[in-house]
Amino acid sequence: MTPRFGLSTHLFHNERLEGRHLQAIRQHGFDLVELFATATHFDYRDLPRVREMRDWLRGAGLEAGSMHGPIFDAFRGGAWGRPYSNASPHAAARQEAIDETRLALDAARELGCATLVLHLGLPAGPHVPPGDNDAGAARRSLDAIAEAARGAGVRLALEVIPNPLSSPAELLRWIDDESGLESAGVCLDVGHAHMMGGAAEAAELLSGHIVTTHVHDNNGREDSHLVPPAGTIDWPAALTALWKVGYGGPLVFEVADHGDAAGVLSRLVGARQRLQAILSDLAQPFDFDR
Repeated sequence: MTPRFGLSTHLFHNERLEGRHLQAIRQHGFDLVELFATATHFDYRDLPRVREMRDWLRGAGLEAGSMHGPIFDAFRGGAWGRPYSNASPHAAARQEAIDETRLALDAARELGCATLVLHLGLPAGPHVPPGDNDAGAARRSLDAIAEAARGAGVRLALEVIPNPLSSPAELLRWIDDESGLESAGVCLDVGHAHMMGGAAEAAELLSGHIVTTHVHDNNGREDSHLVPPAGTIDWPAALTALWKVGYGGPLVFEVADHGDAAGVLSRLVGARQRLQAILSDLAQPFDFDR
């Protein structure tokens, strides 16, 4: 298994994404990015800005393989703004989330992204409004979003996130049960899966459905988006599970800056080498004489 490593621009989420960030990513050996669609970071609603981003990507020698769908209206000072929930029981809030996702799909098409990563509802926590993460509301949203994705020629990847709608088992049910999701896949967020019962177990359960990944580490409780192996994920076990199920898509680092984006980017070079070494060992034939 020789994966292609990528990097989410979530690393620079506190800043307006510009060409200098893309150049720094390329200088650290990445040629694939996932653009995070948050208006304060990358304004996916602004067509001239999207086209400027396309030029910057080309100039840096980077491919935008995927886009993360909008989940909040802003990200400033390490804090999220107002959430967008496609599983809200309130029609106006749900429609806003659908509309923002449609705009992100338009931007993804303009940039040549193959995939849009989609959250169903909101991650579990105290910020979730009462009655949110409603399965019926999510189903209605998915119908509209799947139609927009088909029109844009972009594949949906439903992300494993810690809420009742988005466990590995539930994502399989969405894909199997919902018409219009025949071409959809799953984004295996390794850090989230670690908090929900295990990354290796999630990879095995989702066999054949994983189309992209988010790679980061944590302590099993807090979604801290650390550079591997700074947390408690068993990386040999997680990567072995991905290898066993035949996953051949990208490994996309989705790490936070924790106040030191340049330092994090430098540490990612070592993390990439360590993960590649694990995968290279898996690819070696077993010598029964040893």
